[in-house]
Amino acid sequence: MAVKFKNTMNSTRQRALSALESREAVAFKGREGKISDYFACNVFTLDKMEKYLSRDVFQKVKAAIEGGTRIDRSIADQVAEGMKIWAIERGATHYTHWFQPLNELTAEKHDAFLEPDMNGGSFESFNGSLLVQQEPDASSFPSGGLRNTFEARGYSAWDPSSPAFIMDRTLCIPSIFISYNGEALDFKTPLLRSMAAVDRAAVEVCSLFNKDVTRVVPNLGWEQEYFLVDEALFASRPDLMQTGRTLMGHTAAKDQQLDDHYWGAIPERVMRFMEEFEEEAYKLGVPIKTRHNEAAPNQFECAPKYEECNIAVDHNLLLMSVMRKIAPKHHLKVLFHEKPFAGVNGSGKHCNWSLSTDTGVNLLAPGKNPKSNIRFLAFFVCVLKAAADHGSLIMASVASQGNSHRLGGNEAPPAVLSVFTGATMDAMLHSIEKSISADKMTPESKTAIKLHIGKIPEIMFDNTDRNRTSPFAFTGNRFEFRAPGASSNCAMPMIVLNTAMADSLEQFKKDVDALEAKGEKKDVAVLKVIRKFIVGSAKVRFEGNGYSAEWLAEAAKRGLKAHTVTAEAFKEYLTKDSVALFTSHKVLSKAELEARYEIKTETLLKKIQIESRVIVDMASNHIIPTAIKYQNLLIDNVRGIKEIFPDKVEEYAAKEIETLAKIAALTNRINESAVAMTNIRKRLNKIESIPERALRYEQEVSPNMLSLRKCIDDLEMIVDDEFWPLVKYREILATL
Repeated sequence: MAVKFKNTMNSTRQRALSALESREAVAFKGREGKISDYFACNVFTLDKMEKYLSRDVFQKVKAAIEGGTRIDRSIADQVAEGMKIWAIERGATHYTHWFQPLNELTAEKHDAFLEPDMNGGSFESFNGSLLVQQEPDASSFPSGGLRNTFEARGYSAWDPSSPAFIMDRTLCIPSIFISYNGEALDFKTPLLRSMAAVDRAAVEVCSLFNKDVTRVVPNLGWEQEYFLVDEALFASRPDLMQTGRTLMGHTAAKDQQLDDHYWGAIPERVMRFMEEFEEEAYKLGVPIKTRHNEAAPNQFECAPKYEECNIAVDHNLLLMSVMRKIAPKHHLKVLFHEKPFAGVNGSGKHCNWSLSTDTGVNLLAPGKNPKSNIRFLAFFVCVLKAAADHGSLIMASVASQGNSHRLGGNEAPPAVLSVFTGATMDAMLHSIEKSISADKMTPESKTAIKLHIGKIPEIMFDNTDRNRTSPFAFTGNRFEFRAPGASSNCAMPMIVLNTAMADSLEQFKKDVDALEAKGEKKDVAVLKVIRKFIVGSAKVRFEGNGYSAEWLAEAAKRGLKAHTVTAEAFKEYLTKDSVALFTSHKVLSKAELEARYEIKTETLLKKIQIESRVIVDMASNHIIPTAIKYQNLLIDNVRGIKEIFPDKVEEYAAKEIETLAKIAALTNRINESAVAMTNIRKRLNKIESIPERALRYEQEVSPNMLSLRKCIDDLEMIVDDEFWPLVKYREILATL
């Protein structure tokens, strides 16, 4: 019976492991020649527009893209015709408005170019009205109460600032997604609004230093971390398949302790996967620059060159789709969950953010002289003020059920915002704070300050260390926000950061204007406001170890919130200050903020609910039956010893009896915990308020899942390896 049991119980695991024996790197023959020969070949770029549009129409479209102005619908038909001809020449048969609903994914509904004629034939058609606007069914997308279930009408509208592209023979048109009444049902709409807000405010501050600046654009360079697992092993784990992470599994004896995976040689099988998804990304205009092994086993990272924020967000979502599509060709599954495996590092999506002008200046990079460095300092301290004033909201923008397992785990920043400026800037900020009087400034002190400012190196990469424990660090010519999770749409933290920066810049200009109105010279007024912002942002600046318990205690003394409860973090969207921030800059209305709060809390609730159901199902259908049958095997063994050595049972079967007691105790606790969790869910499901239910799920169900997991993981180390039904960590993390 024991042998038969092993063969049947382990069939799934054995099939998964045996599939690995025949795994080889899938051959991939990429394009010959340079990447630049085919880069963006599937993108309707400006050079292609110039070829397929009339000169007059092309100039109008180009002006709209580069200047952020609206495209006249009168030229939409000509743009659509040129876009259609180009797409069909590239093999496209369908078109779609490609948008970003509030479920962290992308959405698309394909329509054929095909139109029947009156003679039983057909022709290809695509006009301006179809390009500019479509009406997809909005009934099944998250709306947070912005529309009723029976009101399915929603509109997707072309975003000309992000170029159309072809994927899988479909012309994809990046679009916004709004309700019938005009409320934003997506990430792109408020992102574009936030970019407009920071543009307006930044141009005003730039006018203090350079009247030539007419446009300021936020830039983003993201770093995408991810895990790869063999598809057979993935399919053998119900928890991975249904939740994106393992809900049970004892840590392997060796995982990342030796730091031997980080930046190590990329496995051949992984390299073939990387090469193929990179080629597809290049054809779609995604400028992937970097690839490497990350800290945890089977964890990797890729990163592109910096791009305008809106396009960078589009490209990140597009790349994630490409990676998911390419992975199965190599018998792999790509995991973007923030914490798919306990005990090893999780995955983030670091967002490197900066501001650039239409005159070619990075406003967060020191210049060559005191004047340009004063401008740099003005923008630098505005970032500090934005972080100090809206730090809790910035951290709330990355709060999620997945990210809650990652943040603060000695692998990622804590769930409280602090800003690391580096030794050079920290010393300068303190010097300015002490040197500039809040009342009067002598010519000598003003000259001394300017001379000191003039010493800031133009390039600060070597003067600013990379504090990996800080969630928001200055890294020489940009700020790196390290808290966003790997699976998230990085638009949301960019929306908050852009809007907070716009608010800070607007206040800076008002304060300078007020001092000038009182008779202060402009340069003195600018320096005094810089000092004011330095003093006002002191609470959020921290140069030490963000992982330490001492810092968390210090942060609490400074009045900085640590968002350790995800459901509570979401409430930051509805505070008086947050509503005022977003509404004053016309980025999100109060109704749109309330909708996002409702969607986020409901998503949190559903994810915890799904995970708790999965772990109970696995405990009941996989773990407990395995424990009982292994128990029976041991009992039979003890009986056999008793028959042969009736007087030596306690001596000869001591180990088996001890193991039986441990298994019985653990099995009983697993069963009790599973039943308790089901009862907790039934009780909490009676709570009508979604936010309250989500909070209670996080406070009651999640801890129960951890205690249940602990019992299962302990049992895994007792039950014979041949019996265990699930692929183990040591197997799933050591196969590539």
